[in-house]
Amino acid sequence: MRYYFSTWQRALSVVGMGGGAGLLALSCTQLPAETRPSAGSDRRMQAITLATDTSGYQKAPPHDPNGIGTYYLGRQIAHVMGHEGASWLERNGRRQEEGTDILLKELKLKPMDVVADIGAGTGFFSFQLAKKVPKGQVLAVDIQPEMIKALQANKRKLNAPNVRPVLGTTTNPALPADSVDLVLIVDAYHEFDHPREMGRAIRRALRPGTGRLALVEYRAEDPNVPIKRIHKMSVEQARKEMSAVGLELVETVEKLPQQHLLLFRRK
Repeated sequence: MRYYFSTWQRALSVVGMGGGAGLLALSCTQLPAETRPSAGSDRRMQAITLATDTSGYQKAPPHDPNGIGTYYLGRQIAHVMGHEGASWLERNGRRQEEGTDILLKELKLKPMDVVADIGAGTGFFSFQLAKKVPKGQVLAVDIQPEMIKALQANKRKLNAPNVRPVLGTTTNPALPADSVDLVLIVDAYHEFDHPREMGRAIRRALRPGTGRLALVEYRAEDPNVPIKRIHKMSVEQARKEMSAVGLELVETVEKLPQQHLLLFRRK
C-alpha cells in the first residue's frame, strides 16, 4: 500500500495545495478565538512547514493514473513496474531499441570497478556489466524479493560469480559507503518512491573523487519518443534533482536512440 492523506490533507489537495503550502495556509488562517493555536503551537507548525518545504515532496491528486500522487521538485513519481512485468526487461529487440551496446561502451568501465545496478530487475544489464568488470563486482540491487530470486537463478545459469544480488528498500539501496565506482540506473529512477533519500544514499556510496552516477532516462524533450510522459525525464529536471542531493552533472551523452545518458559526480 502507498500513501494515505488525512481528511485535512485531502481537502488541501482539492484546492491544489501540497503539504507545505497547506500547513502555511492553516497557520495564517484567522480561526475563532477558542480554536486559535497557542504561540508554541504556532512555532511548531511553522517548523513543520519549513521541514516540508525543504524536502521537495508534495502530495496531490495524480494528474496521471500511472503516478502515485506524490510529487518531487515538481515531478510526479511513477508507479514501480512490478515483477509481473519482468518479461518486458528481457524482450527481443531491447538491445537495438535502446542502444544498450552503445550505453555499455560509454560507461568506460575498468576491469576492477565495483558497479551498482540499481533497479536491476532480472539482471539484463547486471550480467553484461559483469563481463566488463571481470576482476571487479556488480551489485545488482532491487527492492522486490521476486526480482532477487530471478537474479539468483540467472547468476547460476550464466555462471557469473562477480554478480551479487542485493535486496534494497525504497529509501536505501544497501550499498557500502565510499565504495562504488559506478552506479547505473536505467529507466528506474523516475519510479523511486523516495528519490531524495535514495539520491543521498547513492551519493554516500560513490567512491570520493572518482565515483560516478550514470542516469539513463527516456528523453522528455523529444515528443517522438513513444513513452508516456510520466516515464520520461528532461535533462533540466534530472540536474535539479541530483543537485538537491549534492551531485553535479559532468557529462551528457546523447548517442542513445531514445534516452539521455547523464553522468554525475559528487559536488
